Amino acid sequence: MRFFGSPQSGWINMEKTELSRGDFLYKLTHSKAALIKITLIPGETKEIFFSNVAKNMHLNYKKLISEYDKLTNIKDGVILADTYTVPIGMSERHLVNYLVYNSLYKHKKLSEKIFGVYDEKKWFWYVSIASIIQKEAANKKEMPLISAVIHNRLKKHMKLQMDGSLKYGIYSHEKISASRIRSDNSLYNTYKIKGVPLYPVCSISMDALKAAIFPAKKEYLYFVKGKNKTHLFSNTYKVHLQNIKNSRYNIRNNK
Repeated sequence: MRFFGSPQSGWINMEKTELSRGDFLYKLTHSKAALIKITLIPGETKEIFFSNVAKNMHLNYKKLISEYDKLTNIKDGVILADTYTVPIGMSERHLVNYLVYNSLYKHKKLSEKIFGVYDEKKWFWYVSIASIIQKEAANKKEMPLISAVIHNRLKKHMKLQMDGSLKYGIYSHEKISASRIRSDNSLYNTYKIKGVPLYPVCSISMDALKAAIFPAKKEYLYFVKGKNKTHLFSNTYKVHLQNIKNSRYNIRNNK
């Protein structure tokens, strides 16, 4: 072994199942790390993401959450939606450190590229908006329009009143009901709080972030789901009520 070098730590890719003694010792000192791909999709929460990672990498879910909370007080949205290639056998601490610090570095660089500086509080205010856009928009094209509604409501000191803000944490895939809106007293409930939630709701895509910073130049204040899961936008509450009526009619008649 000393002749070949020092053995590597962690899981390594031996590439073959049958090796001579010499080849085996050489592989122990020269093979590449065995890798696995983990994907955080746009709109997913860290709870669901870490739950899947724990299963696929045989790690402890609670330790992953604990390590994340040690590194940042931003509850979600820090880890950017992406596919990450990591070595098999990484500990919870090393994995979370890699994901968080790698993403924070990208956040900083993006902010400096767009604004010239990195102000964490201001930047993650936009990330919070982007996370709601991510949850609400039916497609990429709608993102700047959803953003326009958010920014216009903020300017008029209106509550955002968006279901997407309630799809945080373990509630990522739940359908939002009237009873849930009434019972949820968290800082994410935009039916009760004014302004943008203190923390992002979920992971974001670059398209959602771009839309949050550069909203469409529209006067929209309302939107409702129409055909094919896309939305109908309006400037006034009167038109909004008509859109709701039309949407319900189309749903009942399968139009």
